[in-house]
Amino acid sequence: MATRILRSDAPGFRRAFERLRTTRAADQRRAESVAAEIVAAVRRRGDRALFEYTKRFDGLALSARTLRVPDADLVAAEADLPRKIRSALRLAARRIRVFHEHQRQASWRYRDAAGLELGQNITPLRRVGVYVPGGHAAYPSSVLMNVIPARVAGVEEVIMVSPAGRDGHVPAVLAAARIAGATAVYRIGGAQAVAALAYGTASIGRVDKIVGPGNAFVQAAKRQVYGQVDIDSTAGPSEVVVIADTSADPAFVASDLLAQAEHGSGDESALLLTPSARLAAAVQREIEAQLGALPRRAAIAAVLAKRGALIVVRNLDEAVDLAEEVAPEHLGLLVRNPGALTRRLRNAGAIFEGAWAPVPLGDYLAGPNHTLPTGGSARFFSPLGTYHFVKRTSVVRGSRAALERLGPSVETLASLEGYQAHAAAVRVRLATQRSRSRAKRRRNGAPAR
Repeated sequence: MATRILRSDAPGFRRAFERLRTTRAADQRRAESVAAEIVAAVRRRGDRALFEYTKRFDGLALSARTLRVPDADLVAAEADLPRKIRSALRLAARRIRVFHEHQRQASWRYRDAAGLELGQNITPLRRVGVYVPGGHAAYPSSVLMNVIPARVAGVEEVIMVSPAGRDGHVPAVLAAARIAGATAVYRIGGAQAVAALAYGTASIGRVDKIVGPGNAFVQAAKRQVYGQVDIDSTAGPSEVVVIADTSADPAFVASDLLAQAEHGSGDESALLLTPSARLAAAVQREIEAQLGALPRRAAIAAVLAKRGALIVVRNLDEAVDLAEEVAPEHLGLLVRNPGALTRRLRNAGAIFEGAWAPVPLGDYLAGPNHTLPTGGSARFFSPLGTYHFVKRTSVVRGSRAALERLGPSVETLASLEGYQAHAAAVRVRLATQRSRSRAKRRRNGAPAR
């Protein structure tokens, strides 16, 4: 079935556009209920519950002795990889590390006119948990994208959890863990792994933050432990919006849409926004031609039928406006002057400028993180970065002169809000200082005021 072509000036367009933006209403209540039961059991019974759920869901019998992947296995996994794969992983790791080093922040201080010394201490989190999906899927790129920023930020311990299954981990995932610098890898997954990281068990110490993608149960568990630990976000299906003008190659546009429809949840989104009806028709033909050669063509076709569209807009201004509404995870700009559009756009997880920056370049090794906000949350969330693995502590260093200058206003505001003890904490200092000053003047023979 051909990917639909819509016109923004046609009757009913807004209704159709809203449907394209609405994700599948998965059985969220079931995921939340199941995750809540698992989280509570692991919190209450620790390792015993963790091992029971791992046996039930992954078919893997674990014990405290076999829970952790030995470091020697990580070394062997990297050494045994085909040279081409090992080189690609190392190249990706280097590029990701360099990019995230540019994000590092330093503590800072300044002295203001009143005499207060003010600032913030930037300190890395001590322990972070990284969730990496397992089973039939193998995502070494997710290992690199989640572990490396934490290490660059200075996190001491990066604990990776990933379901191994009966056949063990995919070697490339273990190799990526070693290349990225994970300090420990455990053979667990699902909501039970999230709970173990959040609350700790006899075998796994609790962490300060949990990051990484996962299925609906993993995401539900992350939401439920938030507050006990921090989380990055709750990830949704992959999304791409491509803005293209008549300079775009239809084959390039089609390939970008197909790539993001390939992810596999069935709820991905792939939209083209173009002022050219001729380009939209050419892209439609290209999608059909390229789709036939793809192994996952049936699943991709289903995604495009559900949440794919080629939208003919009035002009590039309208394309920008619609893209801002979507706030997509990935935004491709296949136009003559992509930089001009980038300066106008604020709601996107990542922007890919020009014909030679396909989204997969960013997915794997351009350098920026591929863990991006989804579901329209790019309006207020940022890509995963080193800034997610540090915390800020405000610092106030006072002086007598500064408190004498500012204290009376503090007393006024505290009293206004009914907090007399707050006001007194300032008043007692000022009163004590006045008493000491009078006593000193008496000792020096000066009259008391």
